[in-house]
Amino acid sequence: MKNKLLILLLVLMSAFNAIADDEATELNCEVDVNCDKISNANRDIFNELKQSVSDYMNTTKWTNATFGTNEKIYCKLLITLSSWDDATGVMQGDLQIQSQRPVYNSSYTTAIINFKDTKVNFTYDMGQQLVYSEIDMQDNLTAILNFWAYMIIAMDFDTFELNGGNPYYERAAQIVRLAQSSNESGWKAFEDNTNRSAVLSAFTDKATSPIRQMLYDYHRLGLDQMVVTVDKGRSTITHTLENLAKIYDVAPLSVCLTMFKDAKLDELINIYSKANTSEKETVYEMLYQIYPSETTRLDEIKKTQTN
Repeated sequence: MKNKLLILLLVLMSAFNAIADDEATELNCEVDVNCDKISNANRDIFNELKQSVSDYMNTTKWTNATFGTNEKIYCKLLITLSSWDDATGVMQGDLQIQSQRPVYNSSYTTAIINFKDTKVNFTYDMGQQLVYSEIDMQDNLTAILNFWAYMIIAMDFDTFELNGGNPYYERAAQIVRLAQSSNESGWKAFEDNTNRSAVLSAFTDKATSPIRQMLYDYHRLGLDQMVVTVDKGRSTITHTLENLAKIYDVAPLSVCLTMFKDAKLDELINIYSKANTSEKETVYEMLYQIYPSETTRLDEIKKTQTN
């Protein structure tokens, strides 16, 4: 009898775990709040903000896609506050967004996003609930979090399937449209070339669309392939880097060029450490035309030795 009960318990636990996996949310988001620039303040509100943002990012179901627990997208949000008005609850600062994706059949993870959103301001009070809505803008904090959640998901999906992120760029676009009718900074088209509107445009406008082809080719056909055939995967990456020049020719100030550099330049130095001299020279010349201010780092591509 005990054995039957044990078996039944194991079956029920297995079924519960399967259901939990099916209902897993998409993000495994690590959140931190840096308030070092704010003196003589009660730190409790910043600790609560950190927990509230973490709960919001990790418990909201952002898509209709099925995610297992081990398939969650790992990301980080670092909110660095520069000011806080105790009377109004208004906080200002910036937000560093990072996301990663595993490389096929390896323990290596590759950066997809490494970007600082510099126009972050919102109102937050003790006990405030962060509420998700698809149809309206609840407040600027949740709008910012919603936007970056969908950009993280969209770009991640693009690395596994060509244009796989389409539904999530559309949701990010809806957030931008709603926010543009507010007086909050960071949302307006042409306000500057690195705000959230500019980021969305970089990945959805036809002129800079090669960046999305790059996301797929670089990761799915390049890095994932390198685990099987290093030379073939690296050759694909070399070829897809030509898309940077296409973007640069039509939109030299596009934020997607900076985003790619900040996420990938160190990785590219490692990728070409074992390339032949000709391939190193080719990649160096391509990247130097676009990132001339990065000469010191780019020189590492040529310095590394072929083994």
